[in-house]
Amino acid sequence: MADQSFLTWPFFEDHHRDLAAALEQWAAANLGGIDHSDTDAACRDLVRMLGASGFAAYSGAEDGKLDVRSLCLIRETLARYDGLADFAFAMQGLGTGAISLLGSPEQKAEWLPLTRTGKAISAFALTEPGSGSDVASNTMTAIRDGNDYILNGEKTWISNGGLADVYTVFARTGEALGAKGMSAFIVPANATGFDVVERLETIAPHPLATLRFSDCRIPASTLIGEPGQGFKIAMSVLDVFRSTVAAAALGFARRALDEALTRVTARKVQGAPLFDLQMVQGHIADMALDVDAAALLVYRAAWTKDSGAPRVTREAAMAKLFATDQAQKIIDKAVQLHGGDGVKSGETVEKLYREIRALRIYEGASDVQRVVIARQALSNHQG
Repeated sequence: MADQSFLTWPFFEDHHRDLAAALEQWAAANLGGIDHSDTDAACRDLVRMLGASGFAAYSGAEDGKLDVRSLCLIRETLARYDGLADFAFAMQGLGTGAISLLGSPEQKAEWLPLTRTGKAISAFALTEPGSGSDVASNTMTAIRDGNDYILNGEKTWISNGGLADVYTVFARTGEALGAKGMSAFIVPANATGFDVVERLETIAPHPLATLRFSDCRIPASTLIGEPGQGFKIAMSVLDVFRSTVAAAALGFARRALDEALTRVTARKVQGAPLFDLQMVQGHIADMALDVDAAALLVYRAAWTKDSGAPRVTREAAMAKLFATDQAQKIIDKAVQLHGGDGVKSGETVEKLYREIRALRIYEGASDVQRVVIARQALSNHQG
């Protein structure tokens, strides 16, 4: 049983503690035997299950106010039980984040009731083949043609690519150079001129794909916000969901610590538990310390956003950088403490080892977060 004492911290209100307890009970009852042999089928089932249970409702907000602490608690708990369950929930939120935050009443009414109940799967299409973290250099275009926009270009490494029913797509509309010339659009999966051209395989299987838009015509009513606001919209969405990536890493780290504790208390070395070795105790202490430090950063960022801060770029960057990097180290220690069993295919710590690596890359790689933090520190110093 993972440590739950952090729920007494002043970051949380009673409804957060109630949510954590309900989700813990649901996850224990439902996530123990998820079949991952067919990733697409598993994701569809998980989205449906999360919708039926009511937990997917937290992924969207018709009033434009996402509860980031709830999002983080859900991602941490799901990640602790099943990485694909965390993925399924996270993409429901990220995929419709722009609609929740800045969509029109009509856009929210059309899509959020479907995604929040698990009846539709969503995706966030920002990354392009020639640009990863440098979003301002994206080249995909959206040209106005009467009452429509015509999309041309490619997106890649898109989570839920080929699986989603609706995509939030960012394209250059040309109001200005760089970041100020992008806009955001809602593109249904059945749009003419939209194709999934490649499915991408990764070390921890998830539905990922490269998308192509070839004279893809969509109504102008699918524009989210105003023309030229796309970069701002994308950053607003990431400002919310970057903290939740850190929460997922925290969930992986907690599970690794639990697995390590089970291992070192059950495994005998010369007739005594492995835990009796002082060096092993040192590893466990470091792991526990890093888990708590990561949790403090994660829930500080979430609490700050929920308390009304317009942006939490610095706090979210610190949380994501620290939680993901430390989770990688914690999981590596857990693998080491498992010895040969730690690298045996299918073992929990082996799966965690593959799951954690991508979190240090997507939604802003670790080195990008360092740049963000350093620039903010300089700005505060000069200001």
